[in-house]
Amino acid sequence: MQSHNQHVVSYKQEARDALRAIDILDENVSRTLFVVNESNRLVGSLTDGDIRRGLLNGLEISQLIEMFMNVNFKFLKDSNDNLSLIKEYGKSGINLIPLIDDDYQLLEIVDLKKIKTRLPVTALVMAGGRGERLRPLTEGTPKPMLKIGNKPIIEHNIDRLINYGVKDIYISVKYLKEQIMNYFGNGESKGINIYYVEEEEALGTIGALSYINDSNYEDILVMNSDLLTNIDFEDFYSFYKSNNAKMALASVPYHVNIPYAVLETTGHVISSFSEKPSYTYYSNGGIYLMKLKLKELFKKGTFFNATDLMDKVIENQPNSLIHYPLLGYWLDIGKHQDFMKAQEDIKHVNF
Repeated sequence: MQSHNQHVVSYKQEARDALRAIDILDENVSRTLFVVNESNRLVGSLTDGDIRRGLLNGLEISQLIEMFMNVNFKFLKDSNDNLSLIKEYGKSGINLIPLIDDDYQLLEIVDLKKIKTRLPVTALVMAGGRGERLRPLTEGTPKPMLKIGNKPIIEHNIDRLINYGVKDIYISVKYLKEQIMNYFGNGESKGINIYYVEEEEALGTIGALSYINDSNYEDILVMNSDLLTNIDFEDFYSFYKSNNAKMALASVPYHVNIPYAVLETTGHVISSFSEKPSYTYYSNGGIYLMKLKLKELFKKGTFFNATDLMDKVIENQPNSLIHYPLLGYWLDIGKHQDFMKAQEDIKHVNF
């Protein structure tokens, strides 16, 4: 987790100490302190304005912070869906928000100048494939570690998840797994928690889901590691929740223009025709949001694809599978021409 210790003070420190702490804070972030008691329970917030008001009301600079602090502070609860509240705080110019558990224990401080929001999901990034179609590039390097621009494909995706406040990321690995594991480690360098599902046998495109047991959330975001996309994860999540779905997949619109008239026929009889029609189809974009408990629909440790899970959801929970049309940039880096296209697009597309 990223440390914000410089923004945390004890309620038993003197106001003089708080003033010193505020003075060294970065003006570009926030000059707000969060006050905790001896049990790390959040009890208040404090700004230089609070101290000034206290002094004007007769308090002394040597008195304790608890005499000056604001007990009606803004916060986020880890157990809640905070997206609308985060938007509200952001519009009000509040960039630093404490995140607490149900006992008011301070978990972290969310910095809205560094991330867009904080999605209440765990993520699983699928990175075990061999990348056969990209040989010889993948003979000594796993496909997710091939660089697009200045960093590996998979890192573009992990950084995007971080930008939406995802803190717990699982990566399923198999082929040349040590390279991925050594590069990211436990995620500490990025201020997150990274865990690995090491596939002894290939588990398919979603089989690794069965190994995730310790999630803090009921929803999980699963995605292929070899995609380059600027998908809005917050909008995707809001769409998924507002439709009360069990599983949502990001779909990629595919347009087909027919250069001729298309006939509607019954036997040899023409009932109607369309002149040079256009059709839009939707293909699977390899990004999913779903209830984690869907892993109970298949056996742990077995080969299982996302399409198999989709079939199971359709069969067992009708009307629970939805698609989210992805209207931004999306590229599946499967072939050499895709890899070359990504190298060019990364220079021009806003990721």
